[in-house]
Amino acid sequence: MIEAVSVAQMRESDAAAVRSGVPAEELMMRAARGVFGSYPWKGRTAVVCGSGNNAGDGYALALLLRGAGVPCRVLRLTEAATPVGSIYLEQCRRAGIPMETVTEKPDFSGDAEIADCIFGTGFHGNAEGIYRNAIEAINQSGLPVVSVDINSGMNGDSGLGDPAVRSTVTVSVGSPKAGHYLADAKDRIGRLLNVDIGIPIVGEPYRLLEAADVRAALPPRRRNSHKGTYGYVGILGGCTRYAGAAKLANLGASAMRAGCGVVTLGVPSSLAAAVAPCLLESTLAPMPESGGCMAFDPAAINAFLAGKRAVAVGMGWGEGSDYPAILTHLLENFSGSLLLDADALNTLSRMDRSLLRRAAGRVILTPHPKELERLSGVPMDEILSDPVAAAKDFAGKYRVILLLKGATTVVTDGETAYLSDRGCAGMATAGSGDVLSGVLAGLLGYLPPTALTVACGAYLAGYAGELAEASENPVSMVASDTVAALPRALSRILNGTAP
Repeated sequence: MIEAVSVAQMRESDAAAVRSGVPAEELMMRAARGVFGSYPWKGRTAVVCGSGNNAGDGYALALLLRGAGVPCRVLRLTEAATPVGSIYLEQCRRAGIPMETVTEKPDFSGDAEIADCIFGTGFHGNAEGIYRNAIEAINQSGLPVVSVDINSGMNGDSGLGDPAVRSTVTVSVGSPKAGHYLADAKDRIGRLLNVDIGIPIVGEPYRLLEAADVRAALPPRRRNSHKGTYGYVGILGGCTRYAGAAKLANLGASAMRAGCGVVTLGVPSSLAAAVAPCLLESTLAPMPESGGCMAFDPAAINAFLAGKRAVAVGMGWGEGSDYPAILTHLLENFSGSLLLDADALNTLSRMDRSLLRRAAGRVILTPHPKELERLSGVPMDEILSDPVAAAKDFAGKYRVILLLKGATTVVTDGETAYLSDRGCAGMATAGSGDVLSGVLAGLLGYLPPTALTVACGAYLAGYAGELAEASENPVSMVASDTVAALPRALSRILNGTAP
């Protein structure tokens, strides 16, 4: 796993290192050395600096470039400088490094590459004035760009900010931040590297999953085993308004491909005839209905739950008057892993959420930011400003595992937070969330209901999507392509060839 931190955590860790006796100017020079060694500097480098310690890193980098015989010049967007940054600014002046203060829009004619040292990870909001001009000029230059610590204009906790620098390489300092992976980060960072400058991290870091972590979580399969060994899984979904027979079948198929033993798909009885021809390995359970939606029938629900280790609820459910009663019954009576997605989340948002704390089994919620807004009452803008903190807060408050969907998925039980940055643009299509729910249900059929298991499911579904997009294209890809790629994704994860 790769450890990542919040901006506040990195700031606290930096301060602790200084208190332990490491001078701040030494940490700044270590950062500059790390950045200098991370890129093959070739020609005249424009080092673009703002006012903070990120600019100080830039001044120290300029000294190293000069010392290595690489032509460089410093473009200052302001006369302001921090006390530590001023140390290296004065050394740049004494070394005779060309320096100018830019008041309009920087001109990069004659430069071979750009070092972006305008804003650090603590930046929030949107760049304006000379800073906006500089970021836009960098992006329009067509030159290779090395961003120091983070792409200027991008927030270190959220990955948001407009405009923000598009980098060839971003060199994070000390530890990657959550914002290096979230929101727009994938579209702005060409390649992410990290340099360790000897700052011990204070507190619990976030954990970015790698293929080896998923492989380690999957137990070897014994020859002396049977379908019950890997769990009976149930999926409750569908309504006449959102029949989606093929999509419902994809749910079952993705759960099977994730490795559970048996999947039973429960749908309103009037949908059974339409869904049955789409099912191969999954079994079908027609459920009582009223008005085209699933009806609350305790006996039928209990029969469906019998023997199940995991149940996923809500995909294609629509809006039914009996849904609050069904969810209440499931929360109070099902002792296995209960995954709520889509319309189950919408239903839950209109119910007493304290039911979650009293649930008989382990509850997993899989909202996107708007759904989390409805569940938590926290405005979506606030959620997006720090997705990991928002997810941890809700999960801890209601004692659930929460998977917050996004370009990078956040999974947390309120204490430990995992990130999965697998996935692709081709997955922005109807049914991808259903496939994810199927994968999660399948894994929960035979793995413990932990945040790590759920994070592994997000990784697997995202990686399968990447393989599907590579075989197809991001425009024409559909959710069933991800299902078809699940065996290849698992094979590569298990044999150690997944990147």
